[in-house]
Amino acid sequence: MNLQQPNSNEATRTANRSRSVVPMSGLCTRCIDGCTGNCEVFKATFRGRELIYPGPFGEITAGGDKEYPVDYSHLNIQGYALGAKGLPEGVVGDPDTATFPSVNTETEYGWDKKVKMAVPVFTGALGSTEIARKNWDHFAVGAAISGVTLVCGENVCGIDPQLELDANGKITSAPDMDRRIEVYRRYHRGYGEILVQMNVEDTSLGVAEYVSRKHGLETIELKWGQGAKCIGGEIKVNTLERALELQRRGYIITPDPSSPTSQAAFRDGAIKEFERHSRLGFISEESFHAEVKRLRALGFKRITLKTGAYGLRELAMAIKWGAKANIDLLTIDGAPGGTGMSPWRMMEEWGMPSLYLHAAAHEFCQRLADKGERTPDMAFAGGFSSEDGIFKALALGAPFTKAVCMGRALMIPGMVGKNIAQWLKDGKLPNTVGQFGSTVEEIFVNYEDVMNIVGSKEIKNIPLGAIGIYSYAEKLRVGLQQLMAGSRNFSVPTISRTDLMSLTDECAQVTGIPYLMDAYREEAMAVLDS
Repeated sequence: MNLQQPNSNEATRTANRSRSVVPMSGLCTRCIDGCTGNCEVFKATFRGRELIYPGPFGEITAGGDKEYPVDYSHLNIQGYALGAKGLPEGVVGDPDTATFPSVNTETEYGWDKKVKMAVPVFTGALGSTEIARKNWDHFAVGAAISGVTLVCGENVCGIDPQLELDANGKITSAPDMDRRIEVYRRYHRGYGEILVQMNVEDTSLGVAEYVSRKHGLETIELKWGQGAKCIGGEIKVNTLERALELQRRGYIITPDPSSPTSQAAFRDGAIKEFERHSRLGFISEESFHAEVKRLRALGFKRITLKTGAYGLRELAMAIKWGAKANIDLLTIDGAPGGTGMSPWRMMEEWGMPSLYLHAAAHEFCQRLADKGERTPDMAFAGGFSSEDGIFKALALGAPFTKAVCMGRALMIPGMVGKNIAQWLKDGKLPNTVGQFGSTVEEIFVNYEDVMNIVGSKEIKNIPLGAIGIYSYAEKLRVGLQQLMAGSRNFSVPTISRTDLMSLTDECAQVTGIPYLMDAYREEAMAVLDS
């Protein structure tokens, strides 16, 4: 049963007065003249366009909560009592050698010059949202010490208050981008990489040229979209001066801060925030190949592409054009996504849900592979948070899928660790944390592991959010080891679609993964008839 109500949600800080609600509209069955609220229609009566977005901006992330007919929970993982795959060469599988701690969770992506990661996950694009900016040290250090790739998202340079441009409108100095790259690199230990993502505005500003020239980055990511929305990146700004500054830089700002009406409303206190929007990208095969060629000429060794929850045509374009251009990684993000700022109803109702999109991606890659074409390595994104989801995604997309992209799930430990530091400082540890101790060493189970990585002197400089992300990544790694051992996969490349079964006929139809009463039936009959 879908409990979603289209006229109220905690994300928009609204609620229905009545216990009885019309399913289609979300309006209370009995709407009373004189009601004091607080459904979305009620609140939009005086706050208008603010109700489009979850809030408060800069303090929350939000993910859609629509239930789809089929999702990853409709797949189960196979377990076996026979055999072992992916053991080191010369090792015979037996109870003494094929133990779950011996499972290798490393993965790699790339066409030629590959990037290896300690765990098959990487961050979603941490771009110009306030959540990403103020928590960057936690996120970046955490990703670096965990041995996973960090994606620095769109618009970081464009919103930097200290950005400097030349006479042609190209970047000459972008201190916030410099900081972000340097923080990750300071603790990078050979696994993963930091890559920067570009949208329309980033391309115009010369972001690729800047990060190549100043930082020598080896990878750049083109962006077609994301799972949360089908328009460009968005943030909010709370001063008129900042809104006007971003408007001068070429961004779309709504309401128009240069309008006398908007300025009067801001002075009156009615308008409290302005929205900064990125432009829509318009793709063509010719322009895509030209851009990939241009970026390679700048010196980038790897070109990646992030695409969103578009339909099958755009998915086919991303895979086919990516294959022809020899791009290194294609990240496919399904609905409903999770982000710091996307239109709430768009997040709920737009786009292809993850499982459907990922099933089609495998089908399309296999079609090209059957014709002898090499497809880009793939990563799946769109609502993953646990080791079972990682396993299912790798198996569903095998052998093309090399990793899972995680958005909010990898951000949460950074924010929690940061808050634990503040609670310790204020002497206000909640019982959920304080029950495990009153010092950092007692609370964080992986504190000593991180100290072993960075050293006893440097550990004092490691933000607790980074230790939180490392702890979470370790949970994913060990949990994945257990699932892989149970399915007798002792390295990531051996995970296959045969390691999954569908729990419903509809799931089997969507994914091509056999219904559980059909999976391995022929093998079972062969055993019985032998």
